[in-house]
Amino acid sequence: MAEAKVHAQAQEAVTLGFKPYALTADEEYMNPAQEEHFRGLLLAWKQSLMEEVDRTVHHMQDDATNFPDPNDRATQESEFSLELRTRDRERKLIKKIDEALDRLDNHDYGYCEACGVEIGIRRLEARLTATLCIDCKTLDEIREKQRG
Repeated sequence: MAEAKVHAQAQEAVTLGFKPYALTADEEYMNPAQEEHFRGLLLAWKQSLMEEVDRTVHHMQDDATNFPDPNDRATQESEFSLELRTRDRERKLIKKIDEALDRLDNHDYGYCEACGVEIGIRRLEARLTATLCIDCKTLDEIREKQRG
């Protein structure tokens, strides 16, 4: 099931405008070409998120109206609250992207933090900030589910 999820996410990535890395048979894992591929993807994703943050700031400044009707004010506050929660999630994601870029700089990107094996190109394309291989992540999710 986890393998199908990774494949579905990789397919979604294709539709979002980037081309999957073309592996060759005798290619070394996380060679400079692969590192540059992932660096480009991470930087593009970070730039997109930063643009969203800027848009939100401008939107909130432009739309900040003091409505006389309490229902209108409540609706506006609710919309702003939802936007801010979304931006907070994106802020955390930007932090993860920065950590992934640091791992790329240190040549640790693409290797499982728990066991050290290769995470895999397709899994990384599906989840650019992945730090665990599919086996360790599956075990992690099982443990989490058991804890409740």
